[in-house]
Amino acid sequence: MTATLRRTATAVRVCGIGDLEVERGRAALIGADQVALFLLDDGSVHAVSNLDPYSGANVISRGIVGTRGDAPTIASPMYKQVFDLRTGACLDTQGKPAHHLAVWQVVRAGDDIHLLPPSTEPVEGN
Repeated sequence: MTATLRRTATAVRVCGIGDLEVERGRAALIGADQVALFLLDDGSVHAVSNLDPYSGANVISRGIVGTRGDAPTIASPMYKQVFDLRTGACLDTQGKPAHHLAVWQVVRAGDDIHLLPPSTEPVEGN
């Protein structure tokens, strides 16, 4: 996705809601960071790092959207680890050290999607 980035306070406008398709990821570049955006069936938008921490490839936006219990998830297309879109936590550690995705805070202003940078710590469960 190509978007003109505009700063609104500390949030960055990345796209309009019409630029997203339900349950299909889109990647956006914010400075040097690649972000994966997901519009879900319920109208919520989630944004996480596009960098798969297990493979080192920027592919999360190409993953498969799903759910585990009440958690919306994204499965990496590389090694198939599943991440909670709300917290970034990996739900499949398979005996490996657990990694997480950085979670960007989504701010909707009308039809515009703005992002606030993630914290450096994993997000606690909602």
